[in-house]
Amino acid sequence: MPRALVTGGAGFLGSHLCEYLLNKNFQVICMDNLLTGSIDNIAHLYNQDFLFVKHDVTNYIFIEGHLDYIFHLASPASPIDYLEYPIQTLKVGSLGTHKALGLAKEKQARFLLASTSEVYGDPLVHPQKESYWGNVNPIGPRGVYDEAKRFSEALVMAYQRTHGLETRIVRIFNTYGPRMRLYDGRVVPTLMRQLIKGEPLTIFGDGRQTRSFCYVSDLIEGIYRLMLSDYPEPVNIGNPNEMLVVDLAHKLLQMSAQNNPLEFKPLPVDDPKVRQPDITLAREKLGWEPEVGLDEGLKKTLEWMQGVLNKGAVL
Repeated sequence: MPRALVTGGAGFLGSHLCEYLLNKNFQVICMDNLLTGSIDNIAHLYNQDFLFVKHDVTNYIFIEGHLDYIFHLASPASPIDYLEYPIQTLKVGSLGTHKALGLAKEKQARFLLASTSEVYGDPLVHPQKESYWGNVNPIGPRGVYDEAKRFSEALVMAYQRTHGLETRIVRIFNTYGPRMRLYDGRVVPTLMRQLIKGEPLTIFGDGRQTRSFCYVSDLIEGIYRLMLSDYPEPVNIGNPNEMLVVDLAHKLLQMSAQNNPLEFKPLPVDDPKVRQPDITLAREKLGWEPEVGLDEGLKKTLEWMQGVLNKGAVL
């Protein structure tokens, strides 16, 4: 039975990955300091093959026994989170990645870094392919996340070249689905929460900035395929179907047959104007592409969020 460590395993993506691995008959160790993760995300996973360890990965990581795989997902990952926790974000991208790589070297485990499309910054190349080096403001408010992930990637490649460690890097584009935090500041949960509560839908700028939305089950499948592949360099995983943010708001209004007004606010500093993955590599190297359509994914997510809000939960 393969044994895997998932750092950040109680978060949105981490909890889905833990669940996926358990269904693949892995033994799973979930590690999280619960800064932005939640026990509620993994409460249904407890069994003899699942262990939760509360730990901050910027400190030395000790795991007893062998490890085959380390999925390093630990990090604040939404604008609200990394603007509230800028130093923690930088530390987990640097110290946390260093500690997790050290563990991988000790255990001779294959290592996967969850990087991000934010390494491309506000891109001057569209769509974004892995060979693009990005357009990042290193001293802007978003730089703490962008540069933390860029450093993480450099550190992973250094361990690969210096120590011969088997490493993988996934660059994750906008992902949505159940277990997103309602107040994490990302566009899908924000608009859905406002929609359900009858509030105006917040649109930043003129809403003509673009995003490409990937449903969580597709993303997790891509991460798993990358880990098991023999491709050692970064791979974009995301849905290449690009749309305007204002069109997403109108789609949600149409789906719910509601008439919430739109409320336009100033665009945040360094907010990307376009975001669309080139997934040619994922198709060629992993045989992967997204399968869940936007309408289907939004419907599932909206139903989940409606249930959460009906219970009075605050995530």
